[in-house]
Amino acid sequence: MTRADYGVAAATLLLLVLLYTLFWSESRAGFPGDGRAEAARIATADGREFTLPLDHDQILELAGPLGTTVLEIRDGAVRFLSSPCRGKLCIHAGWLRHGGEFAACLPNRISVAVVGPRTLYDSINF
Repeated sequence: MTRADYGVAAATLLLLVLLYTLFWSESRAGFPGDGRAEAARIATADGREFTLPLDHDQILELAGPLGTTVLEIRDGAVRFLSSPCRGKLCIHAGWLRHGGEFAACLPNRISVAVVGPRTLYDSINF
Protein backbone atom coordinates (compact mmCIF):
# COMPACT_ATOMS: atom_id res chain seq x y z
CA MET A 1 0.00 0.00 0.00
CA THR A 2 1.19 3.48 -0.80
CA ARG A 3 0.91 6.65 1.27
CA ALA A 4 -2.08 7.69 -0.86
CA ASP A 5 -3.88 4.44 0.01
CA TYR A 6 -3.33 5.08 3.72
CA GLY A 7 -4.61 8.64 3.26
CA VAL A 8 -7.77 7.41 1.53
CA ALA A 9 -8.36 4.80 4.25
CA ALA A 10 -7.89 7.38 7.02
CA ALA A 11 -10.22 9.86 5.28
CA THR A 12 -12.84 7.12 4.84
CA LEU A 13 -12.72 6.21 8.54
CA LEU A 14 -12.95 9.86 9.55
CA LEU A 15 -15.91 10.38 7.23
CA LEU A 16 -17.60 7.25 8.62
CA VAL A 17 -17.31 8.53 12.20
CA LEU A 18 -18.58 11.97 11.17
CA LEU A 19 -21.60 10.55 9.32
CA TYR A 20 -22.45 8.24 12.21
CA THR A 21 -22.50 11.09 14.71
CA LEU A 22 -24.53 13.31 12.39
CA PHE A 23 -27.19 10.86 11.26
CA TRP A 24 -27.46 8.09 13.86
CA SER A 25 -26.96 9.89 17.15
CA GLU A 26 -30.16 10.82 19.01
CA SER A 27 -28.54 13.85 20.56
CA ARG A 28 -27.49 15.43 17.29
CA ALA A 29 -27.91 19.18 16.91
CA GLY A 30 -31.18 20.34 15.44
CA PHE A 31 -33.19 17.39 16.69
CA PRO A 32 -36.19 18.91 18.48
CA GLY A 33 -36.92 17.61 21.94
CA ASP A 34 -34.01 15.18 21.69
CA GLY A 35 -36.34 12.74 19.93
CA ARG A 36 -38.64 12.45 22.90
CA ALA A 37 -42.24 11.54 22.28
CA GLU A 38 -45.26 13.55 23.26
CA ALA A 39 -48.11 11.05 22.98
CA ALA A 40 -49.03 7.43 22.31
CA ARG A 41 -51.55 6.55 19.61
CA ILE A 42 -53.33 3.34 20.61
CA ALA A 43 -55.51 1.19 18.35
CA THR A 44 -57.73 -1.51 19.83
CA ALA A 45 -59.39 -4.64 18.50
CA ASP A 46 -62.82 -3.03 18.23
CA GLY A 47 -61.50 -0.36 15.84
CA ARG A 48 -61.15 2.47 18.36
CA GLU A 49 -58.13 4.75 18.10
CA PHE A 50 -57.16 7.27 20.72
CA THR A 51 -54.16 9.34 21.64
CA LEU A 52 -52.88 9.73 25.20
CA PRO A 53 -50.19 12.13 26.44
CA LEU A 54 -47.07 10.52 27.84
CA ASP A 55 -46.62 13.07 30.61
CA HIS A 56 -49.29 11.49 32.86
CA ASP A 57 -48.38 8.16 34.46
CA GLN A 58 -51.16 5.60 34.12
CA ILE A 59 -51.98 1.94 33.51
CA LEU A 60 -54.50 1.00 30.82
CA GLU A 61 -56.40 -2.25 30.51
CA LEU A 62 -57.58 -2.91 26.95
CA ALA A 63 -59.85 -5.75 25.91
CA GLY A 64 -58.98 -7.83 22.86
CA PRO A 65 -60.12 -11.13 21.34
CA LEU A 66 -57.76 -13.17 23.56
CA GLY A 67 -58.29 -11.24 26.78
CA THR A 68 -56.97 -8.14 28.51
CA THR A 69 -53.76 -6.39 27.49
CA VAL A 70 -52.21 -4.00 29.99
CA LEU A 71 -50.25 -0.92 28.88
CA GLU A 72 -48.16 1.24 31.20
CA ILE A 73 -47.34 4.90 30.63
CA ARG A 74 -44.59 6.22 32.87
CA ASP A 75 -41.86 8.88 32.68
CA GLY A 76 -42.65 9.85 29.09
CA ALA A 77 -42.64 6.30 27.73
CA VAL A 78 -45.15 3.52 27.06
CA ARG A 79 -44.83 -0.28 27.13
CA PHE A 80 -46.88 -3.47 27.06
CA LEU A 81 -46.95 -4.62 30.67
CA SER A 82 -48.86 -7.88 30.10
CA SER A 83 -50.76 -9.57 27.32
CA PRO A 84 -52.52 -12.93 26.84
CA CYS A 85 -50.71 -13.73 23.57
CA ARG A 86 -48.31 -16.69 23.32
CA GLY A 87 -45.09 -15.17 21.99
CA LYS A 88 -45.07 -12.01 24.14
CA LEU A 89 -43.17 -10.09 21.43
CA CYS A 90 -45.14 -6.99 22.36
CA ILE A 91 -43.81 -7.15 25.91
CA HIS A 92 -40.25 -7.79 24.72
CA ALA A 93 -40.40 -4.58 22.65
CA GLY A 94 -39.80 -2.75 25.94
CA TRP A 95 -40.23 0.95 26.58
CA LEU A 96 -41.16 3.10 23.60
CA ARG A 97 -40.11 6.70 24.12
CA HIS A 98 -39.04 8.14 20.74
CA GLY A 99 -41.27 9.42 17.96
CA GLY A 100 -41.90 6.75 15.34
CA GLU A 101 -41.46 3.72 17.59
CA PHE A 102 -44.19 1.10 17.31
CA ALA A 103 -45.21 -2.13 19.02
CA ALA A 104 -48.22 -4.37 18.53
CA CYS A 105 -49.82 -7.44 19.99
CA LEU A 106 -51.11 -8.89 16.74
CA PRO A 107 -52.97 -11.89 18.21
CA ASN A 108 -54.88 -9.58 20.56
CA ARG A 109 -55.14 -6.81 17.91
CA ILE A 110 -53.78 -3.93 19.98
CA SER A 111 -51.07 -1.57 18.75
CA VAL A 112 -49.17 1.42 20.13
CA ALA A 113 -47.41 4.05 18.02
CA VAL A 114 -45.39 6.80 19.67
CA VAL A 115 -45.97 10.29 18.29
CA GLY A 116 -43.47 13.11 18.60
CA PRO A 117 -42.41 16.32 16.90
CA ARG A 118 -40.03 14.33 14.72
CA THR A 119 -39.55 10.62 14.15
CA LEU A 120 -36.24 8.80 14.47
CA TYR A 121 -37.03 6.43 11.61
CA ASP A 122 -38.10 6.88 8.00
CA SER A 123 -39.63 3.41 7.93
CA ILE A 124 -39.74 0.22 9.96
CA ASN A 125 -39.78 -3.25 8.40
CA PHE A 126 -40.78 -6.49 10.07
